[in-house]
Amino acid sequence: MAKYGNTKIRVDGRRFDSKREAARWQELKLLERAGEIKGLERQVEYELIPKQPGERAVKYIADFRYIDHDGKTVVEDTKGVKTPVYILKRKLLLWVHGIRVVEV
Repeated sequence: MAKYGNTKIRVDGRRFDSKREAARWQELKLLERAGEIKGLERQVEYELIPKQPGERAVKYIADFRYIDHDGKTVVEDTKGVKTPVYILKRKLLLWVHGIRVVEV
């Protein structure tokens, strides 16, 4: 059992942090096969604050990124628990990169 009560799971040889995330991956793969989205990626990393002397960089790792049928890049996160750290990183992603996270 992982933190927040989620259950880690393997699907298609890939590890997911929750059943919800694995299910969303399967949905997105079907949409990609149907031509509704393209360029589906998992665990996409964005730097929010660069590495500083004696400190590591602060990063946000998105569950999924893809291009929708309108050609727009979509960054998704499957959320059960919105921790204060997640909320801060989500806001930093918008401020630093201009990316608004779609929460599923």
